[in-house]
Amino acid sequence: MNEQQTIQAIFEAGHTVAVVGLSPKPWRESFGVSRAMQAAGWRIIPVNPVAAERGEIILGEKAYATLTDAAQQATIDLVNVFRNAEDVPPVMEEAIAIGAPAVWLQAGIRHDAAATRARAAGLMVVQDRCLKVEWAMRSRR
Repeated sequence: MNEQQTIQAIFEAGHTVAVVGLSPKPWRESFGVSRAMQAAGWRIIPVNPVAAERGEIILGEKAYATLTDAAQQATIDLVNVFRNAEDVPPVMEEAIAIGAPAVWLQAGIRHDAAATRARAAGLMVVQDRCLKVEWAMRSRR
């Protein structure tokens, strides 16, 4: 499956997305992208250990410390990652462990070894693309 086919399959699979690194700060990119996806009908599940420790609600949803915690509360269709590339491998391993079907690394984020590992485990992976931009492009078609 090529990248465009992968993106299409992710969009058709479901619309509950755990956003790793979702900031409660409205000026942050993670917040803006997540707010736009929520407005498009996606359920956003914040994954942010600091916000979870504080009991914060982000975009109307309870923040969780880990993907594992989030997966105990909802079926996750997609893991969207807003973390530095060096932080991706443990996120990818946790996505594999919870049985997430797909992982999306936002624009500017790549980790080829972690992506290869996830694909080998059966996950769909998109790297270095903006979820909001790709969704908007497909919605216009």
